Amino acid sequence: MRLLVVGKLSGQLSVAVKMAMETGAKVAHVETPTQATAALLKGQGADLLMVDYELDIKSLIEANEREHIFVTVVACGVNPDPRKAAFAISQGAKEFIPLPPDAELIAAVLAAVSDDSRPLVTVDPSMQAVLKLADQVAASDASILITGESGVGKEVMARYLHEKSKRAQRPFISVNCAAIPDNLLESELFGHEKGAFTGAMARRIGKFEEADGGTLLLDEISEMDARLQAKLLRALQERVIDRVGGAKPVPVNIRVLATSNRNLAQAVKEGTFREDLLYRLNVINLALPPLRERPADILALSEHFAKKYSEANAIALKPISLEAKRRLQAHPWPGNVRELENAMHRAVLLSTGAEIDAEAIRLPDGQPLNPVAPIGMDYVNRAAEAAQSAARSFVGSTVAEVEQKLILDTLSHCLGNRTHAANILGISIRTLRNKLNEYTAAGLSVPAPQSGSSAA
Repeated sequence: MRLLVVGKLSGQLSVAVKMAMETGAKVAHVETPTQATAALLKGQGADLLMVDYELDIKSLIEANEREHIFVTVVACGVNPDPRKAAFAISQGAKEFIPLPPDAELIAAVLAAVSDDSRPLVTVDPSMQAVLKLADQVAASDASILITGESGVGKEVMARYLHEKSKRAQRPFISVNCAAIPDNLLESELFGHEKGAFTGAMARRIGKFEEADGGTLLLDEISEMDARLQAKLLRALQERVIDRVGGAKPVPVNIRVLATSNRNLAQAVKEGTFREDLLYRLNVINLALPPLRERPADILALSEHFAKKYSEANAIALKPISLEAKRRLQAHPWPGNVRELENAMHRAVLLSTGAEIDAEAIRLPDGQPLNPVAPIGMDYVNRAAEAAQSAARSFVGSTVAEVEQKLILDTLSHCLGNRTHAANILGISIRTLRNKLNEYTAAGLSVPAPQSGSSAA
C-alpha cells in the first residue's frame, strides 16, 4: 500500500507514519495540499492520503478530481475536537484517526480503507428477496445489471456478487463511468500504447486488463458515450479489447457487472443507450429498493454503522436511544444508505452522553432529524387522514349511492347479520329489509348471513 501523508510532521504524526510503515505501507510526505496534488501528477502514486484535519480537505479533494485523480482521504488530528473531526468527514474524508495513535487502530484503518470491503447488511424482506436472487446467480459468469437510486448500495451488491463467485480470489476492479470524461474513459477502460496521443508517455494497462480473471464493475454505465458503448459491446461479445493506439487485440477473461440509477429501457427509447448493449449487460437484473422502502434495514444499518465508526475512531460503542431510532425510521433518507452512513458517522463523533441521542444525528447542513409525533397522536393523525380519504371517495356520488354503499359495507362487516347491521346504522330492521329487497330486485349482490349469524 502506498501512503501519502499531508501536513507538517508533528511528533504524533511522525509516530503514526512509523506505525503505517510497520504495516508494510510505503510512505511519502508533503506539507501542503498543493504539494500533494503536484506529487500525484508527477506519477508518485498513492492508494491513500493521510491528511491533517486542520488543512482544507475539501479543496484538496476537488483539486485532485479536477486532474482526474481519485484517492481516498483519511483525516487525522492531535487531541481531536469532535466537531472538527465531523467536519473533516463532511468535507470528504472517509475516516478519522485520532492522534496520538494506537498501533492496532492504524493497522485496522489502513487495512479497511485499502481493502474497502463493505458487508451487505439487510434484514428487510424486500431486500432479502433481492439477496436470494443474487445468491442464485453469483456463481455464474452471467453479466448482471444492478439498478436503483443513488446511494442505495449498488456497488456493495456488486462486491457481494464477486465475493460469492468463483472469481472471488481474483481482482475486483471498479470504474465510475460518470466521473471520468469521455475522452479519457476509453484509455481508462482499454489502456493505451506509448505515443497513442499527446501525453501518452508510456504504455498504460486499462481496467479490463487489470481485472483479467476477476470482475469488472462499470458503475453508472448509463453515462457512457455512445461511441464507447460500441467498443464495450465488442469487448463483451468477443472477450478481446483494443488498446488506444494498439496494433492487435488483447484477450481478456472477466465477468462484467454494471450499475445504473437511470431507466436504461427509457434511455434506449431516447437513443442515448444501445439496445444490444442493454441486452448483453442485462442478463440478470437486480433492482435494489430505496432505503425508505426497507424500513427494517434502517435500524440494522444504523447499528452496523455505529459499531463500525466507533471501532474506527477508538470510541466506546453506545446504544442508539429510543427517540433517535424513531427519528431514524421516520426520516425519508433521499440519499439512501450513503446518507444514513454519513449521518451515523457524524453521530458517533458528536455524541456526548451514554447513548447516541437524537441531537447527535444530524443532516449534512447540521440540522437534527425532525421530531416524530407521539404514538397516540400518530394514530389520531392517521385516523383523520383515513376519514378525509373516505370522504373524498364519496365526492361525485348521489345520496342514494352513498347510502347503498354504507348499508352493504356495514352488512358485510356484520357477516350478514341484519339485526347487528340495523343497530349500527341506526335504522329499524324493517327499513333495512326494505332497502335490501330493493337492492336484490335491482340485481345487486346482498351478503347472506354466515353460519352462526342471525338473519333476523
